Amino acid sequence: MQNRTTAIQITGERRENSMKKRIANVLSSARGLLNSKSGDQMTGWLIVVLVVVVVGAVFMTLYQGSITSIWNSIVTKITSLLS
Repeated sequence: MQNRTTAIQITGERRENSMKKRIANVLSSARGLLNSKSGDQMTGWLIVVLVVVVVGAVFMTLYQGSITSIWNSIVTKITSLLS
C-alpha cells in the first residue's frame, strides 16, 4: 500500500510539473508575440491607409465640381486635337 501511495504522489508531481512547464512555455510564447514589432508596423500602415482614404474622400467631396470641370476641359482638348 505504501508503494502505491508513493507512486501516486510521484505521478501526481510529474503531472503537476508538466502542467507548470506547459503553462510557462505558453506564457513565454505569448510574451514573445507581444514584444514583436511586426504587429505594430502593420497597425501603423493600416492607419496611414485609413488617413489617405479619408482625406481623399473629403477632397473629392469638396472639390468635385472643380475636378469635373477640369476633367471635361482636358477631354475636350484631347478630342479636338484628335479630330
